This record gives sequence, structure tokens and C-alpha cells, in this order.
Amino acid sequence: MTQITAEQLIARTRALVPALKERAERAERELKIPAETIADMQEAGLFRVLQPKRFGGYEMPPVVFAEIQMILAEGCMSTAWMYGVVGVHPWQLGLFADAAQQDVWGTDSSTLVASTYMPVAKVTEVEGGYRISGRWSFSTGCENCDWVFLGGNLKPAEGKGGDTYRTFLLPKSDYRIERNWDVIGLRGTGSHDIVVEDAFVPVHRTHATNQHVEAAHPGRELNTAALYRIPFAQMFIPAVSNSCIGALKAATDAFRDFATPLVSKNMGNRAIEDPNAQLAYAQAINAYDEMRTLRLEHYRRIYAAAEAGEMVEPNTRMAWRYQISRVAYQSGELVNQLLRCCGGSGTYRKNPLTRIFLDLMTGRAHIANNTDMFGRALAATLFKGEQTLDPFL
Repeated sequence: MTQITAEQLIARTRALVPALKERAERAERELKIPAETIADMQEAGLFRVLQPKRFGGYEMPPVVFAEIQMILAEGCMSTAWMYGVVGVHPWQLGLFADAAQQDVWGTDSSTLVASTYMPVAKVTEVEGGYRISGRWSFSTGCENCDWVFLGGNLKPAEGKGGDTYRTFLLPKSDYRIERNWDVIGLRGTGSHDIVVEDAFVPVHRTHATNQHVEAAHPGRELNTAALYRIPFAQMFIPAVSNSCIGALKAATDAFRDFATPLVSKNMGNRAIEDPNAQLAYAQAINAYDEMRTLRLEHYRRIYAAAEAGEMVEPNTRMAWRYQISRVAYQSGELVNQLLRCCGGSGTYRKNPLTRIFLDLMTGRAHIANNTDMFGRALAATLFKGEQTLDPFL
């Protein structure tokens, strides 16, 4: 079978955008991505971009994954956010022991995995593995998945290399979903709570996520591509803001279509002749191009380092983390200005900018998008010359 190309995947993604726009309201109302959308994405092969070839994946560079996510957001940011989270999981599963990969993909290589990495598991070591219990919030796309990654810490004595954090992999028979995702934006992501009551997790279904030693990633023995040598944070952290970039593009398109025929009911002026509207539109378009270009360059440099068997130096990675965290905030501020320039007519819910704005406000609440925290950390490092020990670099 001929290997699919990145260009084909991009084209397939672009073809989905009209349907995503049509289904966005339904996803928001039902608090989940529609089954038809998941089927379309599966048929297009989108969830296989970062999946090991041994299980029918494409093992493509992460820049392809990012481009797909940004395009999806032009149709529906909730769908793109879900893809960013769930779509990166085949990559992480490729780092688990082969037995775990077989558990999930052995009979169906299209099986999807949800997650919530909050380290809240109550963990007890038992023979052959662990028993865990707990309640986790913010599990994006959980109703569309059959497995879940859950975060937790081992007792200090059980940890390796001073890091006790683990990701635990569980089938849906071992947890329940509590549908409580009642929020202002990204409603379609269906990021409900996960509840586990005393489930057994064998050792092979655990992953020392933040460790960089070879022993922590047994999947690399069989999945030898450079893709699987990228640190976890450099794959997952950008995946929760890539959709913001695509949503900004959707907002500029929506503003152009909304404002072009708009005439003020009070002043009789055309919106597109308003200097404030012109400036807000120009700033948004320019910012989209800047953020997209910088984000893709991040991915290219990360992948090049992995191919060379190297690690990008810490201060550069820290600067990238700050840049990544600013995307949601910047996009939200720019869309806010576009929405303001729509005037009173723009406050109706039928204006697509309304959903995009609320989605961005919700997206920037994610801990990975806390721009103030990461900005202060970067400045402190640069002022003092001390490198951070943050494992999520």
C-alpha cells in the first residue's frame, strides 16, 4: 500500500471544514464531538499521523499534526482542541511497553485514548502493578474514546530518578464518565470528569512520563523513529494552543464576511470603512501569520533535534514555552477587538465570532496557557542565569 503524504492529509482535513462548521452548534449543544465527525476524521486517517507504523500509523513529523489541528479549528475549535489532545495520544502510547500497545490496538488499531494528566490518583502498589482510585477533571473527548490516560504519583520510594509521576492507562470498563462539562466555551470538547474506584493497572500500562532516560520509554525499542525521541512536553503542550491559531483564522474570515455588508443602524456608516475595524482586522490577520509561522518553526526545530539525537538547550525551550502560552491570550484579545467592531449587531449568538471568542476564553484557562506564570519564569531565568528544573520543558 502506498504511504499517504502530508499533502493528502492536509487536503482531506481542508475538505472537512464545511461539515465542521455545520456541526459546531450541535457539538456545543450535545457536549461532545458528533460521531459523524469522529468517523470522518478516522476515515481521513487524521488520528494516525503520530501513530506507530507497526499499528497502521504514519509516524509523520509533528508539524503535519499541527497543520491539521489548525485547519480543523477553522471549522470548529472544539473539534480541533479534541484532536490536539486525543490525536497526540497515539504518540505517547508508542512510548509504553509493547504489551500496552497490543492491549489497545491489538484488535482495532483505530481505538482512541482520552486523558487527564492531573496527578490526583490514590495509588497503592500491589503484586504486578498498582491499584488506583480518584476523580479527574477535564477529560477532553472522553465519550469518543475507549481508553484513558490518568495522572498520579507513586510513593517517593517507588519512583525512579527522583520523579514519581506516572501516566496510568485504563480501559473504559475500569472507569465511569460523569457528564459535568457545563462551561462557556469549548463545550463540544466534552471534557467531563473521570471517576475510578479501586482499579488494577498492571505495570506495563504505566509510563514514567516526565523522565528522559531510555528505561522510562520501553516503546522506543520497537518504535525507533525520531518522532518517539521528542520529550513529552514538547509534543503535548503546543497541542493545547494550536487550535487557538486556527480559530483566529476562522475569526478573521467570519469578521470579513460579517462586516463587509454591515452598515451601522445608528450612524449609517459602513463597517469596513471604520478605521478601528480596519486596524483590528489587519492586526488579527498579521498575528495569525506570525503565530502560525513561529509555531511550525518550533515543531521543525524540535523534530530536527530528535533526528540528530540532541535536546534543544533549556533556555530556548523555556522561551518557546512562554511563546506557546501566549497564543491563547493573544488570539482572545484580537478576536475581542473584532467582536467589538461588529457593534450591536455582532452581539447576536448567530454571529460565529461569539462562539470563537468564548472558545478562546475557555482555552486560555488551561494551565499550559498560563502566560503570566511562564513569562515570569523565563524572565527570572534570564535575569539570574539559572536554568529551570521544570520537567515540562
